[in-house]
Parts: sequence; structure tokens; C-alpha cells
Amino acid sequence: MKIVETGPLIDDLGISDASLAAIILKAKRFDAIVAESDPEEASNASDDREIDSLEDQPDNPARYELETAIAGLEPNQQETLVALTWLGRGNYSADEWTEAKAMARDRDNGDVPNYLSGVPTLGDYLEAGAASLGINVTGEEAAMMSHPQNPNPVEA
Repeated sequence: MKIVETGPLIDDLGISDASLAAIILKAKRFDAIVAESDPEEASNASDDREIDSLEDQPDNPARYELETAIAGLEPNQQETLVALTWLGRGNYSADEWTEAKAMARDRDNGDVPNYLSGVPTLGDYLEAGAASLGINVTGEEAAMMSHPQNPNPVEA
């Protein structure tokens, strides 16, 4: 992953750190999908879905979940995601944040979810873009990935 120097700190992106972290996690899940390796493999069909969980399947929900999460955001929040992607990818620097946001607003054609889901390594770009603005969402990501401890464990 490309290291981006931190620019001016942004107090409010217009999207919560938790929402941004959730989008990043969904994007990384979608990025992890690989093309189906052998559609004609002769294995036991009852356990194929477990082996092929990261392979692209018609019913794999990762893209749908990512696009639905993005579509559920307000237009200005979607534009923020586009601008963060461009920052993380190196199209703009942190000092050009206002310009990146304006360009994202101008180029919004109403299909931001489809556009962003088509960007390879979207999760990494969003993370790098946020980091370049002094925003670290790794704590939120880690919290979303961890399982809450059972307060009343059953003794065996």
C-alpha cells in the first residue's frame, strides 16, 4: 500500500468514522473475491461453498452489500467517498481536499455505488485517503471485526 503524507486535519468529513469504517470493511471483503478457479472441478458439492467462499459466485453478496451501503448514504457522503478514493489513489493531495470534493460533486452522475464498487482496492484507497487527512479508522474497523465477549459463558 502506498504511504501518503498526512495533510491538513479535517474536523468533519460529513460521514461518521463508524460509517466510513463499515464501508472500508465491505470494500475489502469485496476486493478479496477472486475469479472462480475451476468451475468444472469434481469435488463434493455439499462443501464447495465453504472452499470457494472467496471465489466469485453469482450469489456472492459482497458487491450487493457494498453498493447497498454506499447507496444508503446521503449524496454529500457519497461524494466524500469518491474524493477520499481519489486522495488515496494519488489523484489529489490532502492539500487539494476542497478541490477533490468539488470535482466529486460535479462528476456525480447518480451512480456512485456502481462507480466505487468498480475501483480495485477501494478499501485501501479509502483508508489511505482518510489517513492523508489525519483520520484513522482502524480502531473502528477492529471493533467491527471483533466479537463481543459473552458476559455469561456457560461452563462445560
